[in-house]
Amino acid sequence: MQKLNLPEYEFKLREQNGQNQIFDVFRKKYVALTPEEWVRQNFLIYLVKEKNYPQSLISVEAGLKLYKRSKRTDIVVYDKKGSPVLIVECKAPEIKINQNAFDQIVRYNIAIKVKYLIVTNGLEHFCCTLDYENNSYLFLQEIPEYKNILI
Repeated sequence: MQKLNLPEYEFKLREQNGQNQIFDVFRKKYVALTPEEWVRQNFLIYLVKEKNYPQSLISVEAGLKLYKRSKRTDIVVYDKKGSPVLIVECKAPEIKINQNAFDQIVRYNIAIKVKYLIVTNGLEHFCCTLDYENNSYLFLQEIPEYKNILI
């Protein structure tokens, strides 16, 4: 798989019925190893190992209802009370991060209402914090540590 702009991690990989798979420690099962899944798995481990996000407070492919339609978020991070505080949208490395990617995560956030949004393709990572009072957002220079998103 493609080298990403993240530290390198070890993963359990296998081939089954001609399909490459990666073990997802969050969902506790093997899943198809697509370019987007490669980004998701690397970013999940990055959040846990580098940014100290508790693995137990991260949900992968959480379902949500948006305008009576079922959608799935790539990654949702919760605070210790179980309230969502951050959404991550993962794209394959060849997908350019553009307005469409942000529009997608903003639509998901209509249902969830978190304070932080991240969009990544594994090569570029964009994080912003939302200010609902002033109806604005601010892009951050780096992905915050878990303890800093709780403030």
